[in-house]
Amino acid sequence: MIEQALEEALAECRLTRGEFSELLVRLLDYGVICRDESQVETVLYDRFQRCEQLIREWLAPLGLRLQHDSRFQFIRVYPPGAEVPGMPDQEEPHHGGFRARLTQQEVAAILVLRIEYDKALREGQVDESGYAALSLEALELGLRNLLKMSLPDKLAERKNLLKKLRQLRLVQFTGEDTESVAEIWLRVRPTIAQFVGEEALQQLLDGQPQEEQEEDPGQRITPESEDHSLFVKAEA
Repeated sequence: MIEQALEEALAECRLTRGEFSELLVRLLDYGVICRDESQVETVLYDRFQRCEQLIREWLAPLGLRLQHDSRFQFIRVYPPGAEVPGMPDQEEPHHGGFRARLTQQEVAAILVLRIEYDKALREGQVDESGYAALSLEALELGLRNLLKMSLPDKLAERKNLLKKLRQLRLVQFTGEDTESVAEIWLRVRPTIAQFVGEEALQQLLDGQPQEEQEEDPGQRITPESEDHSLFVKAEA
């Protein structure tokens, strides 16, 4: 019965079972698909648009939820219990088995990326695709000023951090083969605005000296739309 229903639904979407399976496996494996990341993800994103409702119906019984941003053309899947913009919180408790566990260094870098992205947004320093340019040197400075932290000293560890940020589809970067921090530039994706929410940012700002907070009183550091508010909290 389920097999027949699936075949009928796939026929309506003009997809084969193999194409549907490839899309689901990629989405569950990576957790996110961005259309402009690669040719493969372009194909998968376009395929998703043909069967979005079917994907949602298959993931719903697992407690997994989807966020589809058609403006910036990305899809992100959230584990049970995660906060999702525009959706009510799930009432049933979950234990985080699906969640990716971020290190303290990764969480710190993501928070600073959001701060820097909001700054670029306010100053109109984002391109037509919603990206903001940021040097790795500027990320290091932000870590020191905001969190009294720094990037890993070892090149291999620094590369692993950047790869994690790219895997989460929060940045693109060039110059990864160089040993000079100053030569590495990041393109911060607009997806950062959905990944880090208001509460996490406020906690960060509350820890700053009072004079820094009063430089621009009343300034909202996130976009007005609550659709740009999410932070998947790391497990303690």
